[in-house]
Amino acid sequence: MRPTVSVAVKPNARRALGELGERLAVQHLEAKGYRILDRNWRTREGEIDIVAEVSGTVAFVEVKSRRSCLMGTAAESLTAAKQRRMVTMAEAYDASRDDLPPGRRIDLVAIDFTREGRLLSLEHYEGAVTAD
Repeated sequence: MRPTVSVAVKPNARRALGELGERLAVQHLEAKGYRILDRNWRTREGEIDIVAEVSGTVAFVEVKSRRSCLMGTAAESLTAAKQRRMVTMAEAYDASRDDLPPGRRIDLVAIDFTREGRLLSLEHYEGAVTAD
């Protein structure tokens, strides 16, 4: 009979980085006066990281976090395909609610860390994605 061995599973580093990035993005948005309406709202096309409202505008916020710039910065990682999905997801969210203020935009919060996990930069790009 083989002894039972318990192995500690290392947390998923990518997921942990994403969760940290989203927490920092929420703190940043709230400090700028945004009211968080939803987090991690899912559709068939994917997930909207943060839905927030400020001054009569709903901001659908994509959060990109990178621990290294070897593959480009966090801001550079927002692909054209992801942008198209974000437009579709924002439209789905809009259709699911009838209590939203009139303005709409899709923002990006790009967060870069060092390999060791130290924050290098957090940039908020308002209107980063357009429907064109």
